[in-house]
Amino acid sequence: MFAGHFGLAAAVKGKAPEVPLWALMLSTQWLDIAFGPLLAAGVETMQPGEGEGGYGRWVFQAYYTHSLAGALILSAVAGLAARRWWGKRGGTVVGGLAFSHWILDLLVHRGDLPILPGNLGNLPLLGFGLWRVPAVSIALEGALVAAGALLYARSLPRGRAGRANRWRFPAAMAMAALLVLALVADVAGVG
Repeated sequence: MFAGHFGLAAAVKGKAPEVPLWALMLSTQWLDIAFGPLLAAGVETMQPGEGEGGYGRWVFQAYYTHSLAGALILSAVAGLAARRWWGKRGGTVVGGLAFSHWILDLLVHRGDLPILPGNLGNLPLLGFGLWRVPAVSIALEGALVAAGALLYARSLPRGRAGRANRWRFPAAMAMAALLVLALVADVAGVG
């Protein structure tokens, strides 16, 4: 869902012009950024699923960063930090985008998302498992990428007094190309 997260960030840009695109992109990956050090330390893990290859093959044990409570805490931290630079609205947008990561992961992950950090209480793990139906999960991610590219293009400045902004089309095409490449990398299992 890597590309889908980025597609959502691009889609939101037009509604949050005060927040730089890099911050929107970073916020959609915030849970995975926090996952990195815990993965390196062996606290959280990821491994290929049995007999599975390609798109969505990974099984995660991200019991802290990707627990529902952990995602809410990390999203609140991101939102509060963003509020300092981009105001209350910007902080709300960044916090919401950070939490959107968990919502999108809930759709595609197998049951590997805990409710409480460390799977405290051994509650049922969550995940609708759309990765098990690649055509559906690819279609969902493709829709996020397409919406992101289109809404990002619409968010770019048009120029003054009816004059076209000469960078609008190339910027929109570059964003679309990067989102499509991210989707291709997701589907191919690269990274």
